[in-house]
Amino acid sequence: MTKLEIQDLSLEYNLQRTNQPLVALQAFNLSMQLGEFVAIVGPSGCGKTTLLNLIAGLWPITHGKIQVDGRPVHGPGRDRALVFQAPSLLPWHTVQGNVAYGVELHGYARREVQTRVQHFIDLVGLTGFEESYPRELSGGMQQRVNLERALAVEPALLLLDEPLSALDAQTREVLQSELQQIWLATWHSARYATHQIDEALFLADRIVVMAPRPGRVQQMIAVDFPRPRTTTLKHQPAFTKLVAEIWQLLHSQDRQRHAQSH
Repeated sequence: MTKLEIQDLSLEYNLQRTNQPLVALQAFNLSMQLGEFVAIVGPSGCGKTTLLNLIAGLWPITHGKIQVDGRPVHGPGRDRALVFQAPSLLPWHTVQGNVAYGVELHGYARREVQTRVQHFIDLVGLTGFEESYPRELSGGMQQRVNLERALAVEPALLLLDEPLSALDAQTREVLQSELQQIWLATWHSARYATHQIDEALFLADRIVVMAPRPGRVQQMIAVDFPRPRTTTLKHQPAFTKLVAEIWQLLHSQDRQRHAQSH
């Protein structure tokens, strides 16, 4: 079943400082199936975050169409949840309070809120930290709360905008494995933007390689490594070969862009 359908999506706006037009996305097309984990990679400024904001309904669609479960996107909705790079937790709320706040906004009954919050606290490995405040948590734990807050409303589509980018390398690798386990447990359809090629390959069923601005689909790459995946996969020849191929594709884009600018 098609979960997300993007047809001929383009976005142009004027830069505030210069009042010059900027084409951020151009003729972007993509279909995503139920339960599929799709990762987006591409050079800085290619429109990865812009695309996620449009799917989330945070920005108006000026040209083209986005549908989730066959329904057009015209604004934010409870069928989509976006996890940002920074946790953005409410500092005056505990872990339990931060997650409960998001669930309550979606209109769940009090008893269901408590049950739902505890379930996802357990799922992301924060049992025992229910009464802790954000300042008492590590960066990795804060991002777990951020992810838990999105999962607790059970969105049809989970959107992740480089959620591990601010973490140190060791914590990032641990959370890649945990994110995979959470995804396998919940089976949400997920759309993930990252600069890290190995992270995309480790997590995704399919990778969208975006061209430099204006952002569009340059190439689709199927990722056929069996699940569940462990970090030892990153050292296997087939994995490192695919990393090199994607890196070369992105590097060739940079060379072409540099040549065109001269």
